Amino acid sequence: MILFVSGRTDIVAFYTPWFINRYKEGYVDVRNPFYPSLVSRIYFDDVDLLYFCTKNPLPIIPYLKEFKKKVLLNVTITPYKNDIELNVPNKSLIIDGVKQIADIIGKDNIYIRYDPIFLSEKYNLNYHIKAFERLCFLLDGCTNHIIISFIDDYKNVRRNMNSLKIIPFTKENYKEIGVNFSRIASKYNITCQTCFEKENLVEYGFIKEDCLSKQLAYSLTGKNYKKGKMRKGNLCNCVEMVDIGAYNSCKHLCKYCYANYDEAKVNENYSNHNINSSLLIGHLTDKDTIKVRKK
Repeated sequence: MILFVSGRTDIVAFYTPWFINRYKEGYVDVRNPFYPSLVSRIYFDDVDLLYFCTKNPLPIIPYLKEFKKKVLLNVTITPYKNDIELNVPNKSLIIDGVKQIADIIGKDNIYIRYDPIFLSEKYNLNYHIKAFERLCFLLDGCTNHIIISFIDDYKNVRRNMNSLKIIPFTKENYKEIGVNFSRIASKYNITCQTCFEKENLVEYGFIKEDCLSKQLAYSLTGKNYKKGKMRKGNLCNCVEMVDIGAYNSCKHLCKYCYANYDEAKVNENYSNHNINSSLLIGHLTDKDTIKVRKK
């Protein structure tokens, strides 16, 4: 099993003590987001890979050497300020953290995510190209991989479209990003790929790859994994994984977030978090049905 930590919230940034408690206890419980009374119990003995995804890896650094599992880390580093990412720490601190992590787990096990990309008067094309150049310069020798994506039209994102002041992409915009990002990344021996994008930019030098492909999963675990069902359609071929997060619980409060739809609910969930609970949010009740999940 591949444990995804997490696409629904930033467990590393805000809930690392809880995760470490669960790891030491040997299991974690996860509510089904659509049928909350159904709970999956996952034993870490059944886990082959810990797949972390975060905007702030700093809290997990002291524990990386303790894990007896393979670790793959995605760190999202964007060029946006706190008008867009309200509670994301200073990016220089994050980059310093990536450098520390590279020394612990190896630079090939760190994927940097420059996503989502959107255009506005403030965050225009030239801004992104300059920001990407600086990011690659600062990360030189710390990673071999960068993943990008473009902002998606999720229901939860539409609420903030006016405040984001988004300018729609043109074909020429995609080309400019593809050509320039590929040129810059190659200068630092970094591969560029897109995530779940129709515009995969391969014609401009990007590689065609998935964030967690069958090949990558096999190289890390020695096991064959089937294609997952996390996203509909044929654009995503990432392997099966189990997400242990919960929606409406990320305190970054990014305006482009697809996983939060109600800030009041985020605050409520955060206040209901207990580092000693087997669940990320709240506790088990008599009405819950627990089923052990093996894969």
